[in-house]
Amino acid sequence: MAFWQVSEGGFLNYDDDQYVTENPDIQAGLTRDGAIRAFTSSRAYNWHPLTWLSHMLDVQMYGMNPAGHHVTNLVLHVANTLLLFWVLLLLTGGLWRSALVAALFGLHPLHVESVAWIAERKDVLGAFFWMLTTLAYIRYTKSPRFSRYAPVAVLFALGLMSKPMLVTLPFTLLLLDYWPLRRLGYDTGKSRSKWLPVYEKIPLFLLSAASSVVTYIVQQRTGAVVTAEDLPTGIRAANALVAYVSYIAKMLWPAKLAIFYPYPAHNLPAWKVAGAAVLLALITAMAFRAARSRPYLAVGWFWYLGTLVPVIGLVQVGMQAMADRYTYIPLIGLFIAIAWSIPERPPWSIRIAAATAIAVLLLAALTSTETGYWRDDVTIFNHAIASTESNYVAHNNLGIALSRQDRLNEAIAHYRAALMLKPDYSLAHFNLAAALSREQKAGEAIAEVNLGLKTEPDDASAHMLLGMLLAGENRFAEAETQYRKSLEIRPDHADTLNSLGVALANQSRFDEAIVHYSRAIVLQPGFAMAHSNLAIALYSKGRYAEAWRHVALARKYGFSPPPSLLQLLSRAMPEPGG
Repeated sequence: MAFWQVSEGGFLNYDDDQYVTENPDIQAGLTRDGAIRAFTSSRAYNWHPLTWLSHMLDVQMYGMNPAGHHVTNLVLHVANTLLLFWVLLLLTGGLWRSALVAALFGLHPLHVESVAWIAERKDVLGAFFWMLTTLAYIRYTKSPRFSRYAPVAVLFALGLMSKPMLVTLPFTLLLLDYWPLRRLGYDTGKSRSKWLPVYEKIPLFLLSAASSVVTYIVQQRTGAVVTAEDLPTGIRAANALVAYVSYIAKMLWPAKLAIFYPYPAHNLPAWKVAGAAVLLALITAMAFRAARSRPYLAVGWFWYLGTLVPVIGLVQVGMQAMADRYTYIPLIGLFIAIAWSIPERPPWSIRIAAATAIAVLLLAALTSTETGYWRDDVTIFNHAIASTESNYVAHNNLGIALSRQDRLNEAIAHYRAALMLKPDYSLAHFNLAAALSREQKAGEAIAEVNLGLKTEPDDASAHMLLGMLLAGENRFAEAETQYRKSLEIRPDHADTLNSLGVALANQSRFDEAIVHYSRAIVLQPGFAMAHSNLAIALYSKGRYAEAWRHVALARKYGFSPPPSLLQLLSRAMPEPGG
C-alpha cells in the first residue's frame, strides 16, 4: 500500500520527455526499426537498449497513458523485492532476516524516486536482472560447470543493457563468495584453487569493462561528462566523501528528499569533508576487523561502498551532488549488515522485533507520503525547492510546468529565480525567452536567447527559437542564419526545415523554400503546415496542379490552408475534382 498512489502520477517534464513523451522512437511503440535504434541510440546519454525496448513495449500496451508506465515500474519493484528475499533465503537460510532486508528495500522512502519516476525504469529493470544474475550464480556455485555459468553471463549482459551501473555486480558476487557462500578466504578442505572464485569472475569483469568503455564514450560524445574546468576534481572528491555519509543519514532519517540535489553554492566546509573522511575510514577499519567474526558487517559495508563508486561523482555526469535513485542497489548492503546484527536471543529479540516492526511501518507511511509528491511537475518541484537550498533546476522545471498551465508570470518569476542562483544556466535563459515571447516581449526574449547561447552555443533548439523570434520581428535574413545554424547541429529536424522555408519564402526565394519544405515532408509526411507552406511556394512558381495536391494533403492531415491561397489558386486553376 505504500506505493498505492504511484499509478495516479503523470509524466514529468524532467527526463520523462527524453525517455517517452518527446521521443519519437518510443512513441511509435515496439517496432522493428525502433528495436534497431534502441541498440544504436545514445539518447539520454546512455547506451541501454533494453530500457528503450521496455518503454516501447509500454507504449505498445498502454499508449501515452502514464498510469500503465508507472504500474510497470511498480511491478518490477515488487518483483525485485521478492527476488531479493529469495536470494538471501537461498544464501543464508535466515527467514526473518531475509524478510527484514526485503521489507527495508521494498518500503524505504529513498527508493520512491526509482519507482515513481518513469524515466528511472532503468533502475528497476537493471535491478531485476541483478537479482536474476545473482540467483543464477547461486545455482552455479552448487555445481560449477559451463552450462550453469552461461546464464550468469547472459543475465548480467542483459542487466548492463538496462543500466550500466550494474558494472559492480561481479564485485558483489565476490563478496557473497566470502560470506555467506564461504568460497573465498576460507579453508574449505577442498582441492580446488582458492583463487577459483576470482578467476571465474574474469568474463564478468570483462563485460563490466566493455560496458564502462561504451558508456564513457557515449557520455563523452553527448557532452554529459562534466569537465574538470567546470567542476574541479578536488570538489568532486570532497562531495563524494560527504555524499557517502549523507546517503547513510538519509537511510536512517529519510527527510527532505528531492528529485535534484544541487552542488552547494560554495565549497563544502573543510570540517564536513574531514569529518566524512574520518567516519568512513573508521567504519571501514571496523569492517575489516570484524571480517572473520562477523563477516556480514564487512560484506554489507563493502557492498555499500563498492556499488556506489560508478555514481558517486568522481566521473561526473550531470550537475547533481547526489541522487536518491543511486541508493537503490547500494542500500542492500547496509540492510544486510543491520539485519544480521540483530540478536536472536530473548528477551532482546522480542523487543527488537517489536521495534523493527514499528520502524518498517513508519517507513511505509513515509514512503506513502513521499510517493504523493510525484503526482505532477508542480508538486514535485515545489517539494524540491522546499527541501533543498539554491535549487536552480527545480525553479527552472517548475517554471516549465507553470508555463504549460499558462501561468506565465509565475513561470517567469521561477526562471528568473533559477538565473539568480546560476546566471550561466542556459536552459533557464532559453525557457525565459520562450515565456517572454508569449508575453509579446520579443526584444527581451532575443536578449535572453543570446545570453544562453554564450554558455551553450551548440544548442539546436535555441538557434531555432532565436530564428522564430527574429522572424516574428520580420528580420528574415537573420532568422535564416539561425535556422541554418540549428540545422548544422540537427540536420534532419522537420520543424526547422519548415521554418527555414518560411524565412526564404519571405525573401522571395521560392525555389530554395520549396526544397526545404519538401525535405521536411519527406522526414514527416503528415506535417500539415509544411504541406500548406509548400502549396503557397508552388503557387508562387506557377505550379498550380502541384499546389492543389499539397492543399489536399494539408487538409487530410488536419490543417486548412489560408483562404487567400485558395482564392488565388481557384482563379489560376480550378480545384481538381472540385
